[in-house]
Amino acid sequence: MKSKLGYLCGSVSWGGLEMNHVRNAKWMQERGYQVCFLCVNDSPVAKYANEQGVPTHFIERHKKYYDFKKASKLADYLLKNEYTHVLIRSNEDMSITAAVKRKLGKKIFTAYFMEMQLGVKKTNLFHTIRYSYIDLWSCPLNWLAEQVETMTKFKNQLVVIPSGIDRSSFNISISQEEARKLLDLPSGKRIFGLIGRFDPQKGQLLLLEATELAKNKDFHVVLLGEPTVNEGNDYFEAMKAKIDSEGLNGRVSIRPFMQDVSPFFRAVDWFVMATKAETFGMVTVESLACGTPVLGSNAGGTPEILTGGETKGGVLFETLNSKDLAAKIDQICQEELQIPEKQLMEMAKKYDHHRVCEMVEKALQVTV
Repeated sequence: MKSKLGYLCGSVSWGGLEMNHVRNAKWMQERGYQVCFLCVNDSPVAKYANEQGVPTHFIERHKKYYDFKKASKLADYLLKNEYTHVLIRSNEDMSITAAVKRKLGKKIFTAYFMEMQLGVKKTNLFHTIRYSYIDLWSCPLNWLAEQVETMTKFKNQLVVIPSGIDRSSFNISISQEEARKLLDLPSGKRIFGLIGRFDPQKGQLLLLEATELAKNKDFHVVLLGEPTVNEGNDYFEAMKAKIDSEGLNGRVSIRPFMQDVSPFFRAVDWFVMATKAETFGMVTVESLACGTPVLGSNAGGTPEILTGGETKGGVLFETLNSKDLAAKIDQICQEELQIPEKQLMEMAKKYDHHRVCEMVEKALQVTV
């Protein structure tokens, strides 16, 4: 029997989780599978799925818990249209998915691809029962799988499948000189760069503080991004005020967000991952794929990505500690620390979407 994959996403928000879900649906579609994105009409994820050529079926927005009426309606649709699998990424879709599984039993295979860490123990009866209706729990990194093992009573199939990237989408042929001209950045300086929306969670102010504290003053910083939509410019204004008050105008450049991030990663000598605890960190992997080392926060998934094997993809600093970040910047500058591009790009192969899809196929036991 041919597999039919339903990618369920009731979110009306937009971020990396939703983007990853659509990307994975598109990759599986390209591999010959019949897929459909089950989403809310006019939501950002629905529009993105349409742009990517992924078929959609619109569902009503459901509650996070106990929405049995909509779960029953969804189950009827899945059964009538002969879906074999339901895949989710958000924990807000887990309750309705569990209810669907309870109604359909072995007629449907449910899979949860974890994107966010658990945070607290979920070993109570409520969570244990709900998790029992999830056939497959996939974690992008080992540290998250350890969380599931120690913080839940999940007993079904637990696997580690990394989040994937399409390495062919990055233009690694552009030289550093060309990339810097494109972004109007100084050619003769060591440059540290941070990419992401201008938001306290991304750590732009932390990097600016470290820039001021660093003993070495002969380096440049570029911040690529824009303020968070509909959340005001307060943080962005604080960034600009910090640059002015510390006299960093000649040492810091702010550039607007760009769809193709290849020139950014190729232009900088080091990418800075300053988030408090990024669960996975797609931009960390993207930096490696572009041959750029990472100066990353020693928390979340960053340590495993950068030091999980025999080779290293960068340097770690103490989370939220601007003094330690400054010290690591000084160390990199003083030692003129570099990591070969080929080594970094080799590390990124682990996250290649073709390899990831093969792992998904094996875990789901799907057939074309």
